[in-house]
Amino acid sequence: MVAVINTGQSIRGIFFYNENKVSQGCAVCIGEGNYPMDLEKMSENFKIGVFLKQLQLNENIKRSAVHISLNFDRSDTDLSKEKLMQIASSYMEKIGFGSQPYLVYQHHDAGHPHIHIASINVRADGSRINMHNIGRNQSESARKELEISFNLIRADSRKKQSPALINAIDAEKIKYGAMDSKRAISSVLNAVIPNYKYTTLGELNAVLNLYNVKAERGKENSKMFQNKGLVYQILDGNKKTVGVPIKASSFYSKPTLSQLEINFAASKTSRAVNMKRTRNAVDLLLLKYPSITLSQLETRLANQGITAVARKNENGLIYGMTYIDHNTRCVFNGSSLGPAYAAKGLLERIGGSSEFGKQSAVLDRTAKSQGSFISAAEVQRIIDDVLYAGTPSDYVPKQLKNKRKKRKRKGPSDNN
Repeated sequence: MVAVINTGQSIRGIFFYNENKVSQGCAVCIGEGNYPMDLEKMSENFKIGVFLKQLQLNENIKRSAVHISLNFDRSDTDLSKEKLMQIASSYMEKIGFGSQPYLVYQHHDAGHPHIHIASINVRADGSRINMHNIGRNQSESARKELEISFNLIRADSRKKQSPALINAIDAEKIKYGAMDSKRAISSVLNAVIPNYKYTTLGELNAVLNLYNVKAERGKENSKMFQNKGLVYQILDGNKKTVGVPIKASSFYSKPTLSQLEINFAASKTSRAVNMKRTRNAVDLLLLKYPSITLSQLETRLANQGITAVARKNENGLIYGMTYIDHNTRCVFNGSSLGPAYAAKGLLERIGGSSEFGKQSAVLDRTAKSQGSFISAAEVQRIIDDVLYAGTPSDYVPKQLKNKRKKRKRKGPSDNN
């Protein structure tokens, strides 16, 4: 069994994500914990109302929503609704949520059995449940105990788990028209924005695009761009925008540009410790497979939980790379990892220098035909500079900055 715990600012988003699955026939609400009446008698408004009423007891807690998924091995076939509820109840008790209100949903939209649990970390007396290291400590201990007591396949017995199972996030690709656009986008935003670390809108979009969502500021000379506006829109199978753009401020979680900029600043330092893992993953594959192609590299990185996204222009020419590590939930523009991981450096390292040379020649001819004297290499450098998110050393905490000492002004008494 693998347990994944996510926290967020919006219990509404988590609740409606699961309820939408129910309405689509992809999930069933199989039980509840600490609700005042039976599940069959509760309306949708009553279910969410219990959460919201208890959250009012302490409105100072920002990340009060809790979303847990318990994922079981495909070989665990003896999982009735009654047994799943027993597992969920025992798990919640062991991690300190035994007295919290919670709802349990059984999902049928993946290749492995799994349940989702929606809850909050505000107690009935208004105090907060400490979530620090809960995944590493309480949850890991509970997982091992439950595997024994319920005779489940042990996660530790599998040398290689599916990245989709270990790194399950509560989102899936949106199909335009399949459900309400705002609810669909909201589900993706609630799964991605609070849980991934990104330092630019481009890096955030690299993750959102995986689920057919795009954040857009508009053209630079537009009023929306100048006023720091932001909209979200659904993408079709060809990654073209479809449907009506929805303002960021209209979502309950308020994923506006000003809020994202706070995330940008925080992620700039917090993701630094995880850069080495992504670099090492690329380096080891290139060392092990000297003649590997870009497509093969992307596949092998995906097996390690890293999505490599090659950014291409309208002519299909690669001009940038982005790496999404789903294990550490970090997103890196290639140039932020170093020149060797940007598009040009990577293509040259994988033996694709001739391929990159062809691309450069095409770009050079295009530039000359348009009367431009900027070479393809210079274009690549400019693109990398614009997308460069900086390194941890760029950030200096306020407390460590050297303060300029003010020169003491001589008064009349000093001259005497």
